[in-house]
Formats: sequence, structure tokens, C-alpha cells
Amino acid sequence: MSPTGAILAAARKAGRRVLDEPDAKRLLAAFGIAVPAAVRIRPDEPIAPALAGLTPPFALKLVAPEIVHKSDVGGVALALADAAAVEAARAAMLRSPAIAGSQIDGFLVEEMAPPGHELVVGGLVDRAFGPIVMLGLGGVFVEILDDVAFRICPLIRSDARDMLGELRARPVLAGARGGVAADEDAIIDVLLRLGGPDGLLPALADEIVEIDLNPLIVSPKGAVAADARIRLSEAPPTAGVPPTLPAGGPRADPLDYFRPLLMPHAVAVLGASAGGGAPGNNLIRCLRGYGFPGAIYPIHPAAETIEGLRAWRSFGDLPAPVDYAFVAVAAPQVPALLRSAAGRVRFAQIMSSGFAEAEGGGPLEAELAAAARDGGMRLIGPNCLGTFSPRGRMTFIDGMAEAVGTVGLLSQSGGLAMDVMRRGQRRGLGFSGVVTIGNCADLGAADFVEFFLADPQTRVIGLYLEDAADARRLFDLLRTARASKPVVLLKGGRTRQGQRAAVSHTGALASDDRVWVGFARQTGTALVENLDEFIDVLLGFQLLAPREDGATERVVLFGNGGGSSVLATDYFARRGLEVAPFGEAAATALRALALPAGSSIANPIDVPANILRHENGAVAGQVLDAVRGEADALVMHLNMPVILSYRQTDMLGNLMRAALRAGGGSHLVLVLRSDGEPEIEAKKQEYRLQAIAAGIPVYDELPAAASALAALARLERFRLAPASG
Repeated sequence: MSPTGAILAAARKAGRRVLDEPDAKRLLAAFGIAVPAAVRIRPDEPIAPALAGLTPPFALKLVAPEIVHKSDVGGVALALADAAAVEAARAAMLRSPAIAGSQIDGFLVEEMAPPGHELVVGGLVDRAFGPIVMLGLGGVFVEILDDVAFRICPLIRSDARDMLGELRARPVLAGARGGVAADEDAIIDVLLRLGGPDGLLPALADEIVEIDLNPLIVSPKGAVAADARIRLSEAPPTAGVPPTLPAGGPRADPLDYFRPLLMPHAVAVLGASAGGGAPGNNLIRCLRGYGFPGAIYPIHPAAETIEGLRAWRSFGDLPAPVDYAFVAVAAPQVPALLRSAAGRVRFAQIMSSGFAEAEGGGPLEAELAAAARDGGMRLIGPNCLGTFSPRGRMTFIDGMAEAVGTVGLLSQSGGLAMDVMRRGQRRGLGFSGVVTIGNCADLGAADFVEFFLADPQTRVIGLYLEDAADARRLFDLLRTARASKPVVLLKGGRTRQGQRAAVSHTGALASDDRVWVGFARQTGTALVENLDEFIDVLLGFQLLAPREDGATERVVLFGNGGGSSVLATDYFARRGLEVAPFGEAAATALRALALPAGSSIANPIDVPANILRHENGAVAGQVLDAVRGEADALVMHLNMPVILSYRQTDMLGNLMRAALRAGGGSHLVLVLRSDGEPEIEAKKQEYRLQAIAAGIPVYDELPAAASALAALARLERFRLAPASG
């Protein structure tokens, strides 16, 4: 048995779920994490002989299995000068009412770590992601200060470096205002020894559920784990039992595998009625209205015809197998129906609710998944609305464009998917396919992401997730893809607390939000906050090709509205984009335009509408020509009600044409601001469609443009970073 195995086995044999501090530090040392030189002594053992090999000052720590947080009961004494001081501290602890009556296994006497910054480094095994690692500002106030970062294992060096950069305390660690600079390489080394490919946590993830090093004391010349708590799993691993996390893995050809779903030859519908008011009737009408070319087979136990189509009694009565079945009947009926398919259905999408999303519905969902396996099909859902595929003329809502777009959308919420489809289409999104995946009793988000990553028609992937059981496989897929296609994630439920345990600061601080932030940083995914930002960022990625030679950092703002320009400068700066002064060439070209008083030719450029109207708006083209190549992105914003008030000219049309001619290597973004009046909104939509057709994203407000460009910049920087860290 290995030394680490012996430590864990001995603890389990003694009935302990938490390693005592001496054993925890032995385990850390076995993986190369520095710990103080120490000796363990019995409660009645003479002190002086035991300390012969140590150098003062000393720390004395209680070793008692019933007491997890020793500091809270006075079980830690620091800066003890000699053996006599250690003896006095031990005697005081043994007399303490807070300690009296507890089982005391002994004491740990350590050399004091060199003075330095106190950090906390921790790890836990998350139910969805597996091993994850935390870094934060440590000491007794770690949960109050709440300055922490999480990453999913295995970490590479760039992950560890990025965790440091995420801390608000980073300037302090770097020696701000004459302070002591921490050895950041030593911090990175500890993170990698804990969570790297060969680190402690990935190696022992089936044995350990939580690790807490608090404090990790970091001096200018190294890092030492001054305290350590390690909690073991409920039971030791069983040889030969596969891991509980889904292993997954790429299919030989995901395009071929999912083609019957997105381009089915025949569709069966369960949940349509002769009366015409059931969900299945709506699906049949949507399919026919959208021009679905294949056969549609309504299934009903009694009706002769439904929506003018012959109805069939069961899957077994169908004249041929079907690629896709839509099921919208009462939840308890569904498992038996799926079993009856007997290999005649490739994919079944279950609209029905009343499964695991409902109280007590978990067993029925497990039966549903088993029934799908017995029936020889793959299952989508339950508790979802349908699939949209313009290339297969498949839709579950009406009013969708026939053109095949480039955005692949997955959503665990059917209603939210409809919002994205309708609102996104109006704002310029075009979809390559949309799959609502509901509870994911069988197929999950990772399965469809695998398809969209391989699909040449899909250039951008949008995800709305709430509780991704296959989160680890999703992480591995996107980590391997290295943002080859932009991915935008809207995560529901990010404020719910993850697993918590009193033994560990790490467990107390690990929330869904923090782990998904780490997920996004490690995979290059754009993590957004709300539905509008989701659509805005998808639109930016759909139309703006990421730069290969650098990142979008410098922005030129040009429009009419001084206050809006000033506020926009703040928006862009907060998102890491720079609205910087012009270089001499651009400044000279702008001065040569001799714009009238009231204009500002600094960045942001502000030209009021009464000046823009000169030469019927031709000045806009001259301004854009002057700053061409000056920045990574040009953002032109127009206050439409003001501009359209000059009715004697087509100034807005000329401004739009100037924008459409602009670019020259810079990302071009248009912001059309409106007051909501129907006439102006109609004009805005007309110009929006023109700009979209020319490859220019259009936004309603400047903060939306800032969010889209900031997401693009993060993607560009991620792609430029070395994959190995």
C-alpha cells in the first residue's frame, strides 16, 4: 500500500471521516506541498526532548477528533518562544472548559511559518463537475471578505495564474503601497500540486470530498500550509466500479447520429386530438405550415383522422419506422407508450411534465429513461417544447424564418427558447437549429454541444442551462474545443448554494455561480447575466468574426448625443474596453474637417444632429474615413427621434449608408436609439435588417454594444493564450 493509501486506510479503520492535522499534512507533503516541520506529542509527554529537532518559535495545536475548528475553542497557541512556553500553553488548553471532556489524541508542535500573506487554498469534489479547487484571501475572515476564485480540475498553469488575477486582493499580494510581495510562483505551484493533472485532489477524488488549507502563508520566498483539514468520502472506493460522473466521449460521427432528429423523414405525434386543441395539434399545424416534407403520423387510440391526417392506434401500427416522435400525453402514460415502440422510433421528445421537476416525480422519470432504452430510442426531455430545424423544415412555433442560420441553441426551458427565437429573430439572429432539452433524463446538453461543434452550419452556440447533470462532460468538450466556436451561456440558478460542510471554508463558499464562472474562464465561454445580454452577445458573435492577430481593446465612439457618449465611455471602460484619445494622424484628419462649434472630435466623437444635417449627413462618412484603422472597433450611435425630426432630408439614410461603407479592418457596430414611437420603431427595424444583411450588428442601447464587444474581446484573448498554460 502506498504511503497516502496507508494514511487514508488508517483513518477509516479508526472510524474518522476527517483526517487529523498531522495526517492531513503528511498527505500534503506526499504531493509536494510544503508544511511546517513538526512533532506530535502525547498529552502527558515531556516537551523539551520532543522539540530537540525543531527551531523556535513554535506553534502548539490541539489534536482532537471531535473538535474541527481548533481556534474557536482556544486549541491553538502561536509564537511560543521555547519548551517552557509550549508546556504552559498545553497546560492551559487541558484546563480549558471548552476542551475538557473531549477526546484528546495529543498535540502538534510546529515551527512557525515565515511571516507573509495569509491565503486559503481548498478543494472539493462537486457532484456535477468532479474535483474543483479554490483560492482566496485567507485567515479567519475568509467567508466575510468573500474574495475567492474557483476552477475545475485538472488545472493548467494559466488556470492557476488566472485565479490569482481574479482576486480583488491581487495588488496586495503584489506588494502594493510598499508592502511585501508574495511569491506568486509558489502559490501557483501549490494550486497545481493540489489540482493539476497529477495533483492530490484528482488523484484521490474517490477518497476525499473536501480539502481546506487555511492559512497558506506565502512569503517572498515560498508558501507553507500552516493548517489543513481534509474530509473523506462516506465509503472507500470499490475496485472495478466505474466513476459516478458520466464519462461520455465523442461519437464517431455526431452529424450522422443526430441527422434523423434535425432532418427527419417521418414524424409521429402523440398528444393530438380530433377536437384540435391539444399540443400535438399545434405541432402538426406548425410542421405543415413550415413546409415539412416528410410523413406525419398522428397516434391516437380512437380517432380516425386528426388535422386531416389518418390517425394510427400505436407505434406498432405505423406503416414505417419514424425518426422523431413528439409526445404530449399525461406523464404516467408515457413509459408504456415508449416501450411499445420496439425499435421503431429513433428520437422521442417528451413535452409532458410531471417528472423529476415535480415533487415526487423522480421515480417516474427514472422509469421513463428505462422505457426509452427498452423501446430502442434516445430521449429528449421530458418537460420541454420541441425542436426547430430550418434545414429539416421542423418547427414547434410559427412565424420562424425559413433561412438556415448559424446559431445553434440549446435550452432547458422551452418558454425561454421561444423568447430567444422570437426576440432574437427580430433582432437579427438566424438559427441553424434549436433543441429544448428539459430535464435531460437521457440526452443532455453535452450531447447536442458535441453535434453543434461538429456541424459546419453552426458558427455560434447558445446554451440556457439550469441543472446540467453532464456538466463535467460539457466542460471536457468545450475545454478540448478551445473556443473554436463561440459559446454563450446563460445559467439559471447561479445563486443557489452548492454542497456545504461545516468542516471546510471551501464547501461553505462553493456556489453554483463561482463554479460556473470558473467553467467559463477555463473554456472561453461567454457567461451572461440575462436574456437580453444573451441575445446581444449571440448577435455579436454571429456577425463579427474574431480577430486572429489580437484582441478588441480600443474603441471609437461616434454619434449624436454628448451625454450618451460620456456614459458610453463609462460602460465600455467597465467592461475592459478603452475609449482612448486619437493618435496624431486621426486627430489631424478630424481637425481638417473643421466641424462647427458644438462638435467634439475627441474620442468619443460627438456631432449634434443640427451639424450632421449639413450636406445631408455626408459628414458622417468623412468622420468615419478619418478614424478608419484607428481602433479595433467603431461604434456609431444615432438618436433616431432627433435625426428623423429633420424631415426635409434623408439624413438617417445617408448616415446608415456611411456606416455600411465603413469598417476597414475594424469591427463595426451600430446603435439605433429610439423613444418607442411606432413610426420610429418601424424605421429602426427597416435599417436594422439592412445592417444585419451587410454583416453589421445593431443594438438598441450602448451598454448592449459594450457587452457584445467585451465578450468578443475575451474570446479573442482566450484563443491567443497558449493551450498548455
